[in-house]
Amino acid sequence: MHIDGSSDSAFSNVLDVFTQLLEEPEQRGAALCVQIAGETVLDVWGGVLDRHSEQLWQRDTLINIFSSGKPIAAVVVLQLVAEGRLQLDMPLAEYWPEFAMQGKRRITLRHVLSHQAGVPALLEPLASEALYDWEQMIGAVQNTPPWWTPGTAHGYAPMTYGWLVGELIRRIEGCEPGEAIARRIAEPLQLELYLGLTDQQLPQVGDVMRMKGAFGDAASLRLMQNIGSNPQGMTAKAFANPPSMMTSTNKLEWRQMQQPAANAHSTARGLAGFYTGLLQGKLLDSEMLSEMLTEQSAGMDLTLLTKTRFGLGCMLEQSDELPASYALGQRSFGHPGAGGTLGCADPERELSVAFVTNSLGASVLMDPRVQKINAMLKKCL
Repeated sequence: MHIDGSSDSAFSNVLDVFTQLLEEPEQRGAALCVQIAGETVLDVWGGVLDRHSEQLWQRDTLINIFSSGKPIAAVVVLQLVAEGRLQLDMPLAEYWPEFAMQGKRRITLRHVLSHQAGVPALLEPLASEALYDWEQMIGAVQNTPPWWTPGTAHGYAPMTYGWLVGELIRRIEGCEPGEAIARRIAEPLQLELYLGLTDQQLPQVGDVMRMKGAFGDAASLRLMQNIGSNPQGMTAKAFANPPSMMTSTNKLEWRQMQQPAANAHSTARGLAGFYTGLLQGKLLDSEMLSEMLTEQSAGMDLTLLTKTRFGLGCMLEQSDELPASYALGQRSFGHPGAGGTLGCADPERELSVAFVTNSLGASVLMDPRVQKINAMLKKCL
């Protein structure tokens, strides 16, 4: 098994766990980066990046990090809040008048960032190609009434989050969300982290594939059963309207669009560096970071049908719910991505961790692979 990179000898046991994961027959490739107080103690990668297993994973291999990109978009929005250009408790319709249609006049930015807005899915059926038409998707968002009274419950918005946050960024910043992320986050911190890939970056991208025989936990089985038995329900539409949402990750159009809920691409180093920047106050001041990490919603998630706990744009630790635990400290925060990606931080240990993989597992929240890594990392600290 090809493993490359650098690691501090104090974390050799973590490297062993990573190596063992890559030796599993269904695992194709992955990268792991761990930073403590701004210092990189582990930056390793291995395996193959293409579907034909012909190309080795490289130092600069980029992987679709799916929902692990949600906190990055949230930080752009929170920077705009800090600058006084947005307000957390102002109705979105103040900035985006058409959004008020269909009973959405009272939905605030806080509701959106904490998944309380009631718009986790689009109501009208959409064709697959609509996914790549920003204006059509924004029109569908505007025409969807809330699935519940905003602010009274929460339900994860796997894709609509990206159109809601992305359109706000477009209207306030006057640029595409990927440009805002580049200018405000990636370029100042020199991170390999992109939303909307250029022609030059496309050859660096690893193909993502589902692992054969990957069985999820009880939460994922419950979710799949609900989607299968109720294809017109909210949960099914959240993940499959348009139907191309779940099947497009290796397509050129997906890699080039700028949908901040799901199609950011990064190295593990880039994703870990984002969290280090947050912990060091380079992206948000301490007051705004504290606001981001304050619990906004918790309990049964109406979309995922399991317990979730959110701050603003990030998922908070649930140590009593194993499938939802980062396996680090009580104040850990971050966000998992579909199939196994994870970016997270533990402020008490000044710790940032990122795991990216092109071998998709079946878990809804935290992937067991990265939980094993974090559990060993905690022992080594």
